[in-house]
Order: sequence, then C-alpha cells, then structure tokens
Amino acid sequence: MPAVQTPARIALKNILLTTDLSPSSTAVLPFALAFARLYEANLFVVHVLPPEPHLMLVPDRLPAQDDADLEQARRQLSQFIPPEVPKDVSCQLLVRRGPLDVVVSEVIQESDIDLVVVGTHGRRGVKKVVLGSGAEKIYRAATCPVLTVGPRVHSPEENPCQIRRILFPVDLSAPTVHALPYALSLAEENEAELILLHAAPLVPWQHRASEEERLRAELMRLIPPQAENWCTPEFRVRWEYPPEAIVQAAAEEKADLIVMGVNKARASTLSSHRPWPIASEVVSRASCPVLTVRG
Repeated sequence: MPAVQTPARIALKNILLTTDLSPSSTAVLPFALAFARLYEANLFVVHVLPPEPHLMLVPDRLPAQDDADLEQARRQLSQFIPPEVPKDVSCQLLVRRGPLDVVVSEVIQESDIDLVVVGTHGRRGVKKVVLGSGAEKIYRAATCPVLTVGPRVHSPEENPCQIRRILFPVDLSAPTVHALPYALSLAEENEAELILLHAAPLVPWQHRASEEERLRAELMRLIPPQAENWCTPEFRVRWEYPPEAIVQAAAEEKADLIVMGVNKARASTLSSHRPWPIASEVVSRASCPVLTVRG
C-alpha cells in the first residue's frame, strides 16, 4: 500500500451541529463550539421538526398550528445556545421541517458544510439496526466527515477540543486510509501524538510475532517521510476484533479523538447499514469523540 502524500492542513470553514434539544445534544455543543473556535469556522445549528402528516383534508387551523410549532422550536433553539456564544463564534440557527436525513443533506449542500457534529444515545443491538437512529441517519446522509460524541464522552470544562493523542484505526485490507490525511492534519494542527492501529483477529499465537512485524511495517509505510518533522507516529497491532481493539486501545492510550475511515454503503437496504456497525459500536462505547470520514 503506497504512502500517503503529506496533506494540507484541514480547512473547516462551515460546521453543522444537529440537535434534538435533548441532553445528549446539549453535551455535544462544547465540542462543536471548540472546533468552530479552533478553525475560526461558521457554526450552523439545525433543529429538525417531523414532517407534516399527510392529510386528505387539511383543517383551517393547521397552518396556524404549524407556525406555532415552528416559533416554539425557534425559541427553544435560541435558548440552547449560551448568550455569550455569538460574541466569538459566527452562529446561525436553523429550524427546518422534514425527514432528518433529507434536511441534513439539504443544509450540507446549501451551506457548503465541511464537518457535521452530532450527539448520540449510543443504542446498540438488533433494535438499532432495524430502526436506525438519528445519528446513523445523519451519518448516512452526510457527504462530509462526521464528528460523533457518544454517551460515554465527558466534555472537559476548560477545553473540550484539546487533542493530545489521536487514534487512527486502519484496515489494511480495505481502502480506509482515505481518512489518514485528516488524522495527520489534526495531529499537526494540535501538535498531537498519532497512533496507528490495526486489528488482526484469528491469528494463531505461534504466528503473532512474525505477523505483528509485517503489519507494523505496513502501517509505517502509510506515513509520509515529511510527517516526521512534526509528528512521531506510534504503531499498534492488536488481536481482538476491530470494535473491541479500537475501544480498548483508545482507553489504554488515553486517546482524545478517534479518526476512522468508513466505506460507502451499497444500494440494498440491509447493506446500507454495513459501513456503520464498527463505527457505531465504537461510538457507543468510546470515552472520546469519533471522527468518521467516508470513502
């Protein structure tokens, strides 16, 4: 696998925070504000109301009721943002009605969004796979990277965007290295340590020493020589399945951010969930935010 060219620093000009005004989205606000301040980006905050019900006969009072719902949502959203925020962050509040994924896609295109920030309750298991979740719908709709803050992430009061250690899991058998430029750029921007991780389950113990040497060499090839001027990468090989390996490594390495490359979904209904399971498992269990970058 060829080495990645040294990337230009990430330019995040427009950041979108989606909120349902729940405690989980309130907890994610400091991360969105911190990224906006760090990159001097415009912050768009959107709250999405459910689509209007399809009625055969529309009552005369429905439009007025609809306006009342929108006004109430606007008031709640304005209270969601602390009064001091507009002083140092350009912040635009949006209330839209419609399917969540459709609205998010529209806002991304209209406002040229570079990063979506979302909080999640971290539901897991068959129920989540069948019913989906708000975070998954947003993830699947977004054409740009998504920063997801899971239920186990605690926002530091002083600086939630203090990134000192970045964990980058990479599957050497799949084209997930498209996310590496983000990990490299964020490491340079924050003067952070970068840890490359590959999970290799089902390797017999007697072959692990030689396999680890080979895999570490593959990981080292991914790092451009120029990156050594500002980053000293570390390389890890673990023998668990990817979700377990990533979560445990993030905890042991005290990672402040996980950067993951995920592949595009296929067209069928079942396979449309395929890019999300590992990332979803990691998000629901990790104690730090997860940045997913689609191929």
